[in-house]
Amino acid sequence: MKLFPYGHATHPQWGMAANLVLAQLRAQMALHGYASNPTLALLYITDHYAPQAQEILEHLSAELPEITDWSGTVGIGIASNNVEYFDEPALAVMLLELPSDQYRVFSGVAPLGLTFEAHTALVHADPATPELTELIAELAQRTDSGYVFGGLSSSRGKAVQFAVAADGNVKGQGAASGVFSGGLSGVAFGPDVALISRVTQGCLPINRAHKVTAAERNVVLALDGEPALEVMLRELKVSLDEPKEALHAVRATLVGLTEPAAMADAAQTVLRTGNFGPDVVVRHIIGLDPARAGVAVADLVSEGMELAFCQRNVQAARADLMRVCSEIREELEPQEQALEIASALAASDAEAAPHAARGIAGAIYVSCNGRGGTHFGGESAELQIIRRALGEVPLVGFFAAGEIARHHLYGYTGVLTVFTSNSISNS
Repeated sequence: MKLFPYGHATHPQWGMAANLVLAQLRAQMALHGYASNPTLALLYITDHYAPQAQEILEHLSAELPEITDWSGTVGIGIASNNVEYFDEPALAVMLLELPSDQYRVFSGVAPLGLTFEAHTALVHADPATPELTELIAELAQRTDSGYVFGGLSSSRGKAVQFAVAADGNVKGQGAASGVFSGGLSGVAFGPDVALISRVTQGCLPINRAHKVTAAERNVVLALDGEPALEVMLRELKVSLDEPKEALHAVRATLVGLTEPAAMADAAQTVLRTGNFGPDVVVRHIIGLDPARAGVAVADLVSEGMELAFCQRNVQAARADLMRVCSEIREELEPQEQALEIASALAASDAEAAPHAARGIAGAIYVSCNGRGGTHFGGESAELQIIRRALGEVPLVGFFAAGEIARHHLYGYTGVLTVFTSNSISNS
C-alpha cells in the first residue's frame, strides 16, 4: 500500500485554504511512493467553515474528479501531522487508495447494507442523535471485528457531516448534496484493509476501583456496600460541611466505569501502565443526591460494574499517548528486521520523513476537544508526540465531542488508527 496524499491549511477565505490543500495533494500524487490513483477522500473542517461546507465539498470534488467517495465531518479543532488548528478556519484532506470492493461510504439515511462484509468502520456521528451509545454498539456488532473508531462532530454552530459515494451521492439520499446533519456516517472497511487502532486515556484513578452494589439508572447509590457519596467525599478528602471546597473538588473529578466482563483486563492495564485501558469509559459527575447519599453520573450504571473516581492529568495523558504510539511501532517493526529495512527506518527517523519500510500508509487521529490546544503543554504538542513516535506519516483527524472506539463512546481520550501495508488487521 502506497502513502496516502494529504494536505492541510488555514486561511480566512475557505477558497484559499482549499487551493493550498489541493496544491499539496497534487504535488504528493506526483511523487514516487505516494498513491497516484486514490478514490476515497477524508475531509475535516473547523467549525469556522461549517456554513460553507457545501461549497467546499463541491469545489474539492470538481478539482479532484478522480475521487468518487468522500467522508468527513466538522470539529472545533482539526489535526494533521505535527499540527492542530484550534479556533481558526482550517481544513485537512487525505486521499486513500484502497480496492473499491474493500470499502463503502454509509450514512444514517443510507445505512451499511448486508451485501458488504464490513470488518471495521470509521464513524462520524452527530452528538444530538438519540440513543447514540446504542447505535454505536449496534454498528460495531455488524462488523466482523466488533470494532469501530471515530468521533462525534464538534461545532459551536451547525454539526455537519460529509458522505458521498461513487455515484455522487450516498444511495438512498436522492438528490442529496453529500453534506448533512444528524445520525451516523462514515466508511466501512473490508477484511483486506489492514489497520491498527489504539485508545489513549487522559485520566488517572484517584484510588482503587469499587464495585457498584446499588444503583438506579444513572445514580450510583452504593460502592462496596457503602454510600457512594461518602466514598467519594472520603477519597477527595472533602466534606459537605465546607460546600465551596467540596464543589470545587467534585467539579474536577470524573468516574471511570467498567463492565463486569472487562474487569480483569481493566485491572491488569492499570497495574501495568498506571492508566485506564480501553475497557474503562470516563464519564462526568452531573450531580449529587445527599438524601440518598448518591452520585449521579452521565451514563447508565448497573450493579456489578466497577467505578473508580479519577481526574484529568496532563502528564498521564502524555505518557499514555507515547505508550500507544510505541505499541503501534512495535507491531509494525518486528524485533528482528532485515538490515536494509532497519537502516531505512533509522534514516527515516533522522529525517522525520515517511518511508514504506515503516508500513504506515496513513493515519487518523480523533481526540477529545478537551485535550486539544495547550492541554498537552503547548501548541500542537499532542500531534508532535505522535510525529516523534511515528515519523512524518500522512495523518488527518479532528477534535471531537466524544470519541468512538471498539463499541464504546469515550470522553477525554484519543483514538489513533493507522492503515498499514503489513498483514496486521485491527486492534
